[in-house]
Amino acid sequence: MTTDRAPADTNEARIIAAALAHIRRDGAQRMTIVRVARDAGMVHANVYRYFPSKAALTERIVNDWLRGIERRLTDIAQAPDPANDKLERFLTFLGRAYHEKAEADGHVYAIFADASEAGGELALRHRKRMRELLSQVLEEGMGSRVFAVPDVRRLERLVLDTMHRFIDPHSVRRSAVRPTTLTSFDMRRDRIIRVLINGLAMRWAQI
Repeated sequence: MTTDRAPADTNEARIIAAALAHIRRDGAQRMTIVRVARDAGMVHANVYRYFPSKAALTERIVNDWLRGIERRLTDIAQAPDPANDKLERFLTFLGRAYHEKAEADGHVYAIFADASEAGGELALRHRKRMRELLSQVLEEGMGSRVFAVPDVRRLERLVLDTMHRFIDPHSVRRSAVRPTTLTSFDMRRDRIIRVLINGLAMRWAQI
């Protein structure tokens, strides 16, 4: 769904690639700077020139993925489409990006989910940006009378509560380990989004 940012520095790229391979194979807990340095073809002191700690290295890997999501959400929020169409695309993309990452790249997704549960800065930054973009779409919909709720904060809470099962990082991680198919998950998510958007517009239709 998203493309990670490619580091301009070749050494940095080698470090990230080696770390990512270790995380995908063994999980973040078992990754060590020494092993990463060895696979990147350098001494471990050189790794610390780019990343002051193992945590900084793992955060960079997850942050590159999240930045890709945020760029796509920004494109959706700034598109000229009607607000209800943008909200549908926004929620569909976000839910799909999380779920696909959790299923296909579980060890990397686990770093994000753990940070979200712990209130880590990485997850908080991403959530703040996501909510800013969501509010932008909702405010536009209110201004054009596409959405009936007159308070953007109430409207934002309603959307997030309704979509919790599909966009909360911890809930998505639980879904990814249960026996289900991506198709059935997509169908449930898409049905909820349609019900939500139709409900948001219902009051205006009755006036």
